[in-house]
Amino acid sequence: MSRPYEVMIIVDADLDEETIRAAVERWLQLIESRGAERGYVDFWGKRRLAYEIKHKAEGYYVVLQARAEPQAMEELHRTLSLADEVIRHMVLRIPEKVYGPPATAGSSGGRARE
Repeated sequence: MSRPYEVMIIVDADLDEETIRAAVERWLQLIESRGAERGYVDFWGKRRLAYEIKHKAEGYYVVLQARAEPQAMEELHRTLSLADEVIRHMVLRIPEKVYGPPATAGSSGGRARE
């Protein structure tokens, strides 16, 4: 059964945006090839990290959603774990009611841009 997931990925901020977007597209195609359905994708951009990770003080944040079988998301997790450009990532199974774009992009619901 297909379930909703949210994935937060922190990519090396030293890479240019075109390279980051191409990598995200590759990861989406990977899960789509395993039957997943692409959902909302949000490129947050460069943010200062709370603490250095792999000697980096900044990361480029990307949040994406997908409906997928658990096996597809396990494969994405494995791929992101091995990707040199990924500083950190987290794959979460989310409730159906929070799947999709934020209700109001301008609100301070945790996803608003500063």
